[in-house]
Amino acid sequence: MRSSTVQHHVSQGDVVARRLLIAGLAFAAAIAVAHATDGDRTAPSADRIDPQRFTKKLDPAYGAFQRGLYKTAYNLALEKARQGDAPSQALVAEILSRGLGVARDEAEAAKWYQRAAEQGVPEAQFQYALLQLDGRFVKKDKQGAFALMEAAAEAGNALAQFNFAQLLVDRDPGPKGMARAVIYYERAAKAGLPDAQYAMSQIDAGGIGGRPKDEAAARRWLELAARQNYDTAQLDLGTWMVQGRGGKKDEAGGFRMLKRAAEGGNVAAQNRVAKLYLNGIGTDPDETFAAAWYILAKRAGLVDPMMEDFMNGLTDAEIKTAVVRANRLR
Repeated sequence: MRSSTVQHHVSQGDVVARRLLIAGLAFAAAIAVAHATDGDRTAPSADRIDPQRFTKKLDPAYGAFQRGLYKTAYNLALEKARQGDAPSQALVAEILSRGLGVARDEAEAAKWYQRAAEQGVPEAQFQYALLQLDGRFVKKDKQGAFALMEAAAEAGNALAQFNFAQLLVDRDPGPKGMARAVIYYERAAKAGLPDAQYAMSQIDAGGIGGRPKDEAAARRWLELAARQNYDTAQLDLGTWMVQGRGGKKDEAGGFRMLKRAAEGGNVAAQNRVAKLYLNGIGTDPDETFAAAWYILAKRAGLVDPMMEDFMNGLTDAEIKTAVVRANRLR
């Protein structure tokens, strides 16, 4: 599999879309570490913060943010942000960019992200790099974005690590670029980012970026991403379980995994579930359910010749029953 294929499947659109992955509490939790009154800068990353350790030291602005008092958080953070406090600048930017308790103002948020980024706040570096890549509210600057994304990645921001890997592949789609990118994909994957875990599954499955082909490792990455409801990972994992690829064959477990993805709206999974019902793999055979799941997939634009042949063999009454069931599934 080519490295460009890994980038395409993982990115699910332009790299700028990763902005949508930012969760407010996770972002603010990372800011809270920087707000610790004893100046501790070696605290765990956002997804590993020990509440018992930081509860008594959290900045009042973050405390208000955590309780959903966004207007209060904004007012408290703004005062310190104007005094040059970098974590406060990042929190103000986050609140403004999402319109939490105040009018949404992405242009003003960009200014605060820039100030916090210049002071080395990884979350702000990541966000400002995205703005530079996008060219909205700030001047488009790919070189500047690359540098900021690298800085945030090296500081341990998992989203930045994933995006920096994407940028590396985009800059050098050859073996050298992918070999360097794999380092950052793996760091983000180990930090728990499902996009990166799925990327690593492809890398290990295809032996990409200088890594040996290892389907067992690839399956483990798929399992981690699937647990976080990453539907593409659920699709691949369910298929691998049915096939016995990368580990023990488990048709029943594979069926359940594919059905979970199908119920979440994954069209390819809906079609595969239809085939499993049709052939009685991992579940009891049921032509009505097979037809119903295929109807859902077809409504979304997927056409499968084998399933079309099956549908053409049904009676009008059977199709009507399947349509009713498909509507219930929806």
